[in-house]
Amino acid sequence: MKQVTIVVPSGNVNLSSIMGTLEILNGADAYWQKTGNSPGIEVSVAGALSEIKGGGRFYSLHPVDIREIRKHDLVIIPSVTDPGGFDRLISNNKTLIEWLALQYKNDAEIASICTGAFLLAATGLLEGKKCSTHWHAERDFRRLFPGIDLHIDKLLIAGQGLYTNGGAFSFLNLALLLVERYFDRQTAIYCSKVFQIDFDRTSQSSFAIFQPEKDHQDELIGRAQTYLEENLREKISFEKLAAKLAISRRNFDRRFIKATGNTPVEYMQRVKMEAAKSLLERGRKNIFEIMDEIGYNDERAFKEVFKRITGLSPLGYKEKFNKESVFS
Repeated sequence: MKQVTIVVPSGNVNLSSIMGTLEILNGADAYWQKTGNSPGIEVSVAGALSEIKGGGRFYSLHPVDIREIRKHDLVIIPSVTDPGGFDRLISNNKTLIEWLALQYKNDAEIASICTGAFLLAATGLLEGKKCSTHWHAERDFRRLFPGIDLHIDKLLIAGQGLYTNGGAFSFLNLALLLVERYFDRQTAIYCSKVFQIDFDRTSQSSFAIFQPEKDHQDELIGRAQTYLEENLREKISFEKLAAKLAISRRNFDRRFIKATGNTPVEYMQRVKMEAAKSLLERGRKNIFEIMDEIGYNDERAFKEVFKRITGLSPLGYKEKFNKESVFS
């Protein structure tokens, strides 16, 4: 029987990612035994804290002392944040981070949910490897761990006994992956049906909201960003924009990338696609009307850029998020 330990870090822990994962894994084991098998896993919630509260202190969780568990086959790190930011989250969990690295060295697999990836990354185990986390935390993750190959579009990434996933409630899909890994495909299908979790979710791109980097000190690039955002319909010439700002095109590109993390073309595309997403979500305009609003006259180019950024076609996005499409 495998020992699965959901650890409780110091910080603002998302209790749903603990309790939801616990319920799915226990449900899988119950089904596994019902079909004539011996118990497959034992799941514990453990940590150095004796109590954590959630829901505005309407409920609490009392984890067991992690020192009471001798062997760990799978360690799961829940979604966690800190009011002082991710730097402080890591600083306040140094002992746990060292413990995680030791468990991996002793052949345990480790899975992180959402921003739990920051603690897994701090062990050094993800260095040079692919991983995912919540799209909202992308900027901080890249700043803290430049040597990790972050794929913010991916919902799940697994390899070498390490699992990472996207936003907090995508722990449902991570849990299914772990059920298939520790039981079998049929048990995972059963859990998918009982807990009503789609098996086919692989991307979080359609959920991501573009967050332009504005917290920089380059006033000239700030003016360029404002110009791009306020002139969506215009056909922008970056040569002319650079000249208007009294800077060479080469220096403009260099400073733009340094300040925003995007090339000018990427930034313009993302701003336009964010506007298109908003129009698809709340309006009745057709594709050509939306293209006109954001300065596109090539339908094929618009659809290609939209799908590359969101993972969906414009029609697929509208069917997913537009109220009239959902309830029609």
